[in-house]
Amino acid sequence: MDAAQPTPAGQTRPDLPHPTALSDAEWRERLSPEEYHVLREAGTERAYTGEYWDTHTKGSYRCRACGAELFTSREKFDSHCGWPSFWAPLADDSVVYLHDRTFGMDRVEVRCANCNSHLGHVFEGEGYGTPTDQRFCINSISLTLVPDED
Repeated sequence: MDAAQPTPAGQTRPDLPHPTALSDAEWRERLSPEEYHVLREAGTERAYTGEYWDTHTKGSYRCRACGAELFTSREKFDSHCGWPSFWAPLADDSVVYLHDRTFGMDRVEVRCANCNSHLGHVFEGEGYGTPTDQRFCINSISLTLVPDED
């Protein structure tokens, strides 16, 4: 996939037509097989194997498919689940939620609001110790970390 300058949430990368206009074949050309499986087929990477599950670098996390800014390191926390976890998205409109009943579970899927790519799931509960009582459990392969400039 070509490197591109990240864009604010709600905007597309300048090197791509609007992501919702991309065909399945175009997504397959732009994404690696692993990225395609997670982002376009709602797959899941194995716990503790992703690039960002234990990263403490300050910066913004963007959708790997379209570059939309989704999360920041300020909301990232160590949930000990093996995936990057955030207690809130960057903005309410940067992600969308879908009811997910796959694999006999009842959960809430999180997708990029800009390109509809699968990111992971959000779970609610007081045991998370977060300001929102939520844990956005996101696949590393769905994200690109853009470190803050010091």
